[in-house]
Parts: sequence; C-alpha cells; structure tokens
Amino acid sequence: MNSTPDRRIAVVGAGLGGLALAAVLQRHGHPVTVFERETAATARPQGGTLDIHAGTGQAALRAAGLLDRFHTLARPEGQEWRKLDPATGALLPFHGPVHDEESPEIDRGQLRGLLLESLTTETVRWGSTVSGVTPLGDGTWRLLLGDGTTEDADLVVGADGAWSRIRPALSPAAPAYTGVTFVEAGFDDCELRHPALARMVGNGSLLAHSDGKALFAQRNSNGHIRAYIALRAPHDWHQRSGVDLGDRTAVRAHLLARFDGWSEGLLHLLRYNDGAFVNRPLYVLPAPHTWQHLPGITLLGDAAHLMPPVGLGANLAMLDGADLAHALIAEPTVEDAVRAYEATMLPRSAEAARDCADALHHLVPPARPGQPDARPPAVSAGGRASVTMRQ
Repeated sequence: MNSTPDRRIAVVGAGLGGLALAAVLQRHGHPVTVFERETAATARPQGGTLDIHAGTGQAALRAAGLLDRFHTLARPEGQEWRKLDPATGALLPFHGPVHDEESPEIDRGQLRGLLLESLTTETVRWGSTVSGVTPLGDGTWRLLLGDGTTEDADLVVGADGAWSRIRPALSPAAPAYTGVTFVEAGFDDCELRHPALARMVGNGSLLAHSDGKALFAQRNSNGHIRAYIALRAPHDWHQRSGVDLGDRTAVRAHLLARFDGWSEGLLHLLRYNDGAFVNRPLYVLPAPHTWQHLPGITLLGDAAHLMPPVGLGANLAMLDGADLAHALIAEPTVEDAVRAYEATMLPRSAEAARDCADALHHLVPPARPGQPDARPPAVSAGGRASVTMRQ
C-alpha cells in the first residue's frame, strides 16, 4: 500500500468487524482510528455465544495474530447440539450444523475483549458518535460527529451495524423486518439455580420448533444460559396484544399462552428467567445488497450485509475486516484496495445472505394453515447456512 504514516483510516464502529480490521492493520504498522458511540467497552452486554469458523472468523484472528489466545478462551464442547420434541421434550435425532472444520464457541464479549486488548489504547475513541459523512470532492470524506466537531479521512469504513450512519452515503437500502422476532431471556448460575435446565441444554445448544415458533438455548461462560423465544409475528406483536415489554409478568403470560401445549421442561425457558425479556425483531438488508463504488468509503459486516443471526454474521464481519486490511496493505492505493475488497466481499455476502434466509426459514418454520400464526414465509430460500442461532 502507498501508506504513509499520515494516511487517515477512520473505522466507524467498534464491533467485531471494525476491530478485526484495526487489529490486522496495526499488526502491520498501519495507523487507524476507530470511532465508537459507546462510552466504554463495558457500556452494554455484548450478546450470546458465537461459533467461530476456521475459514472465516478464525482466519481473521490468525491474521491479527490472536488465534492462539482465542483457543485458550474458546469452548470446543460448545458445538454439541440437541433437538427436542416440543410436546414431549423427548430427544430427537439431530446432527446439528454441518461444518467442514472445528468451530469452537466463545462469548461475544470475550471475543471483543480479545480484539480490543490487541490494540493500542488510543485506537478506539469511545463516546464518539458519528452522525454521518460528507464527501470533500477529492476522494476524501468528512465525518460529522455528534458533539459538532468533524474529522477528515482518506478512507471511511462503515462498520456500524444494522442501522449504519455511513451506509446512506453509498446505498439507499434500509433494513426490512423478516417476520421473525426473538425474545431473549437469561439464566444465571444454572448448575445450582436451574439444574434441570442445565441438564436439558447440556454443554452446547438446544432447539425445539413447530408451527411458527421455536425455542433456542445456548451455554455461555460462567454458568449462564441464554435463551431465545422465536415467533413468526408482526414486528409490533406486543402492542397489538396489549403487552408492556417492561412488565415481565405480562410478557411471560403472553408467551406461555403462545406456547401452550409444549413440554414443561421447555417451558422452563419462559417461566423462570432471571431479569427482563428483551425483544429483538430480526431485520435484513436486501440480498444481494450492492452499491456503486465511491472513492474513499466502504462498508463491512452488518452495515454491508445484514442477515439473519444464524451463525455467519460475526464470522463474515471479521473476515471482511481482515480482507480489507490485507487489501490496504497489499495494494498501491486506497482506491485499488477498496475495489479489490469489494470485488471479493460483495458476491460472498450475497451468497451468505441467501443461505441465512433459508436457515431462518427452517429454524422457525411457518405455521401450518389454520394455525394462529400462519403467514407466508418472510424470507426467501437459499443455500447452506449453518443451523445455529447466534446473536
């Protein structure tokens, strides 16, 4: 790369993809600044566990020099999957996701911490909200910050997720609701406080699904189990039902009514969670999502290819970051680097989005005709996403 020390690379968003990009660049001596609206790394919970694939997420960690450290934190036993009959709770034959490689589990927060620890302390500018960007006419861009100040950059990378503030500079596309909502619930100190649930889930993940509904549960570290109650329902299902999401008792009663007839063991996931229920409607970008190349700006991760959370998103975001970093290191100019990166990333993400849509369709199957939740499939069919739920 024609990369002088004053080359200004601005990454918007300190998620896994943006941090992977920064980590690989810094490892090769290239300066980078990450702008993050959160005030600190611990400002909010980072979500559940992730299975990190050898050909994508692990490849990015290897490029950042972090693969050995990852393996000391990861849980190979977390790949175990169980599928239960919704009505009886009986164990059903199920081979789980098919990977061509080992894909150990790690908590998202642990993985983010691993990437952050590899960066110099001044790399991430916490509490820096980017409200938008504007071109300066010479291939460079000006970041508009929430405090009224600005920063200029030779390359702006939108790594700021589903509701990206950078995407509108490249694409008019906006996320659309899939027709599926996940309601998250958590269980602490499970071996002592929820032993029956701990035995049912085992070391990895559990799945039960039928007629527009599904229950997922997954082991996290430190004795925590995270569950997702999946519904094919309108995005405002709670408002239509008169349910206050802040009223845990009301949410629980509504969900128990929806899952009436399911086995009592599985209903533990609805009856006894610790803390609030968290409503997570699933949105996706059009597939394929493409844009006309512009000098000095690009996207990665969910900002570029938001897709259902079925095991590919975090892996692809990190691979995006590593691929862009490698292009910036290898190509003679930023312009050449971004073109090379987009030529690889865009077709790859289009195929993955189709695969993830197909996986969501199978994980939360549409209700049969005549059932209360019956509606047409919300997402199109595709190819080969892993059958996992990761957020």
